[in-house]
Amino acid sequence: MICVELTFTDDPARLAVRPAHRDQVAALHERGDLLLAGPWADDSGALLIFDVDRDRLTEIMAADPYYETPGVTVASIRRWRPLQEVPEPR
Repeated sequence: MICVELTFTDDPARLAVRPAHRDQVAALHERGDLLLAGPWADDSGALLIFDVDRDRLTEIMAADPYYETPGVTVASIRRWRPLQEVPEPR
C-alpha cells in the first residue's frame, strides 16, 4: 500500500478542480485501487491510501491534474505496511 499526503492552501484553483478530482477518487475506489481518502478535519490537506504499486500510482497521479494544481502540494508518498491484526485498545 502507498499513502499520499497532500497539503492545501486557499488558492481558488484547487476548489475549481476538486469536483473532477473527487470523481476520479470515486472511480479509483470502485476499482479497488484506492482504499481510503479524505481531508484532514481542518482542511489543511488530505490522506489517500492506495493499494497499487508505484508505477500504477504514477499513472494515477499523472491522469489527475489535481495533484499539480496551485493550492495542492504532494507532501509525501510513502509505502505503508499495515498490521494484519490490530490489538484491542486497553
